[in-house]
Amino acid sequence: MRFSELSGKEIIDLNHGERIGTIGPSDLVIDPNTGKIEGLLIPKGKWLGKGKEELYIPWTSIRKIGPTIIIVENPQV
Repeated sequence: MRFSELSGKEIIDLNHGERIGTIGPSDLVIDPNTGKIEGLLIPKGKWLGKGKEELYIPWTSIRKIGPTIIIVENPQV
């Protein structure tokens, strides 16, 4: 799977059965020493000025990536 294929997928929290959001413009967090993916950094909130927030999802929290949904188990969400 290519990183670009993640765009548009909905993120579902396995613990609460709730929709967290949809992946749009996001970044991979990569360990510079090992080259391994550490997580996804997804912007949420306002883009201009105040209110810009980011949601970090550790790669180890991702349980399944399906055709339209990503299921995560993340107590921080």
